[in-house]
Formats: sequence, C-alpha cells, structure tokens
Amino acid sequence: MLLFLVMLTFTLLIALGSLLAGFIGALTGLGGGIVIVPMLTILFHVNIRYAIGASLVSVIATSSGAASAYVKEGYTNMRIGMFLEIATTVGALVGAFLAMYIGTNVIAILFGIVLLYSSWQTMNPRPALQPGVDKPNRIAEMLRMGSTYPTPDGPQAYIVQGVPQGFSMMFGAGVLSALLGIGSGAVKVIAMDQAMRIPFKVSTTTSNFMIGVTAAASAGVYLHRGYIDPALAMPVMLGVLIGSLTGARILPHTKTKKLRMIFAVVLVVLAVEMLYHGVFGGQIG
Repeated sequence: MLLFLVMLTFTLLIALGSLLAGFIGALTGLGGGIVIVPMLTILFHVNIRYAIGASLVSVIATSSGAASAYVKEGYTNMRIGMFLEIATTVGALVGAFLAMYIGTNVIAILFGIVLLYSSWQTMNPRPALQPGVDKPNRIAEMLRMGSTYPTPDGPQAYIVQGVPQGFSMMFGAGVLSALLGIGSGAVKVIAMDQAMRIPFKVSTTTSNFMIGVTAAASAGVYLHRGYIDPALAMPVMLGVLIGSLTGARILPHTKTKKLRMIFAVVLVVLAVEMLYHGVFGGQIG
C-alpha cells in the first residue's frame, strides 16, 4: 500500500511539472523539453536517455495539442513551417554526421552566448513591417508566405522578409539539435521573429507546429532503442497536453510584450544550461 502511494505521488508530481512545461512550451513555441528533461533528471533522478525519450513524446503532445488549436484559430503559417522544416531536417542530418568529429563543449558555450544576446534582442524588437509600405522578400512572394493572423481589431496582414537568412538559421537549428541533443524551438522562433520579421505570435505558433514534425522522427529512434518508458511517458504526455491546450487558450488574449518577456526569460534559462554544459560538462536537457 505504501509503495502504491509513493508511486502515485511520484506520478502526480511528474504530471504537474509536465503541465507547467506544456503551458510554457505552448506560449513560447519552445516545446516542453527545456523544463521536462532537467525536472526528470535533477528532481526525480531519471536516466537522461529516458528523460529525453519522455521529453520527445511531450513535444509531440505539445505540438498536437497547441498547434492544432493555433491552426484552427489562424495563427500558424503552415507554408512557412513546412518550407523551413526542410532546412532543419537537412541540418539535423549534417549535425548527426559532425557529431562524430566535433566536441560539443565549445559549441554549447557559443550557443549559450548567442541565446543571451537573442534574449536581449527579443525584448528590443525592430518595428513591425507594414504591408503596402515595406516590400516582401521575392522568395516569400513567390511561395505566398504572407498571410494574416487574428487580433482584437480583426485579421492583421503581414509580409515576410529575410527568407534566406531564416532558412540558414533553421539549418543551424537542425545542426545544433543533433550536436547538442536539444530541441531547436529557440532558434526557430528567433529566426522567424528576428530574421524573417514575422509577428511574434505567428512565430511561436508556427514553431509549435514545426517542433512536432522534428520530434516525431527523433522519437522513433528512441522508441527503437527502448528509451521510451510508457510508465514515465504517459503522465508526462498527459500533463503536457493539458498544459499546452491551456496555453493555446491563453495566448490569443496575452499581449505580445508579455509573451516576449516569457520567451526572453526561458532563453536565459536555456543559455545558462548551455553554458553549464560547456564549462562543466553537465548534461543538456
């Protein structure tokens, strides 16, 4: 009986932590891995490989829960998401090859510094592009990437610039994901927000759509190797799903400035984690 109560408490605590992770992941477009992996490894002493396996399942749950709601509400730009996913996938393949030859410590330190700079940049955004005044990128125009997203004043049109820069950053995101074993949601949001000048809510929601595609491929590998434990993945997935659906309901009513603040704080946390890994050789979540 005592063992049952301990296991029940253990499962409920994991589910509650996962709910918070899903909520943050849905609002920021980062997925829940940044919270789940450190939570499972540090607080619950779960093996890092099983923690990552559960995290990948949670990212799919976040994407399925939040992304479906965002697509329905008209926030997600699927044309941009599928186009940029090509670069991320190719980058992941290159990163998997380079992982055999390159040490990750220096890369982690450089990535941490870049994230700290990106956090500052996120809180100091450039002026929004104005359709009819600013010109869209020729590639974006050819692929009809421009669209609209809901606002309290009705649908707001936007244009897309910096497609080559955004595509290059997505390639880098895939490389980093393979080299460091991290989710690439942070780079995806930064690429769309800073390089392509897409509205922040569109950037985070499109990232939510994309990370599910990326995580599904990785999850298959972890499942084949036996690193996805159903007893661990189930409470994580349920918690994240509820959290992501809650976040999806709140995002339309949240001011962009607050979303940027949350995103910037999470970037700082991820940067500290990267720097810790690079300097002390700690595990990356």
